[in-house]
Amino acid sequence: MRFHIEVATGKQHARSFNLTEEELGRTVLDPWLSGRPILLGDRKWTRDDESRLRILEGPELSMQDIAFSRGWANAERASTDVTATVLEAATEGRRAERGPATIVLHSDSPVQTVAEILSGHQTETVSPEAAQERIAGRDPKVAAVILVVQRD
Repeated sequence: MRFHIEVATGKQHARSFNLTEEELGRTVLDPWLSGRPILLGDRKWTRDDESRLRILEGPELSMQDIAFSRGWANAERASTDVTATVLEAATEGRRAERGPATIVLHSDSPVQTVAEILSGHQTETVSPEAAQERIAGRDPKVAAVILVVQRD
């Protein structure tokens, strides 16, 4: 299966056909999700300029399928729109690669600071070793690690 993409803003659009999964990730998803421009057609497209991205997955299109501006219609006819699932998977993959956010709070009263942070939330005490295993193992449920240290 191949991927066919369209980036559009208003009446302007650019399309690319027959991308492999690797090409889609490298040339479209990585730049799109990190806020860098996608180079497509005769311009740079970014999420900042209200562009929308569509990703279709389907069979490879031949030159005859793409000729005479029929490519996108043929891609839509033979493919499935996978934009939401592909973007969600890529976002989750990037989050897992990055790991959780790590925050260091400097406080005159660490105990009071921790109490304020935890107030009204369900808590669980774990050993530093267990926490380290979850962080190193890229547990997708770990969104942030907060370290509260005594101010000098």
